[in-house]
Amino acid sequence: MQAAGPRVALVEDLAKVQLVAIAELVDAAGELNAPVWLRGGWAMDFFLGRVTREHLDIDWFVLVEDAARLREQLLQHGFVDVTTADPEQQIDLRRGRVDHGIAIIRLDDQGNAVVAGGTWAGEPWPVGMLDGRIGRIGDTRAPVISPGAQIEIKTMLPVWNPTLRRRQKDLDDVAALQAHCDRSNAERRSAQ
Repeated sequence: MQAAGPRVALVEDLAKVQLVAIAELVDAAGELNAPVWLRGGWAMDFFLGRVTREHLDIDWFVLVEDAARLREQLLQHGFVDVTTADPEQQIDLRRGRVDHGIAIIRLDDQGNAVVAGGTWAGEPWPVGMLDGRIGRIGDTRAPVISPGAQIEIKTMLPVWNPTLRRRQKDLDDVAALQAHCDRSNAERRSAQ
């Protein structure tokens, strides 16, 4: 049992560092009036209001018209560009121990998010994805994609891209999000 102690401390330390990094990126984007949205595991945690598990990185969405400005702003704040994917589709940045994956989106004629560039340019993201709320963990706030979109993305990604495998952490995230949404819906119905 003692071996778990240092591991738990390292995970908690990384989560604290990542929470600071989230606040810093939100502030940097705010300075540019460039909206960003958390996606992936951190989006779920901010929606639920607590850290649920260890996260290897922080995933975001940004609009194509803001992507280059945000990248430059972050580089000026000590981030390093480590992008290996198509830079029209995603920007990968690192500062210290924290990696950020920033997927680039654009809005179609109906105002729905689609992939901005690369192999999947023009492919739709879930309808209503950007209608999420401001999530919060402690004093840290960040915009998150909608829980319905989070569930759809985590469920469908291996279908949309068969080279990706279904991961247990995604199944656990979907279960946690669905349980929260089911409880919230039941509470709303009982209040009527």
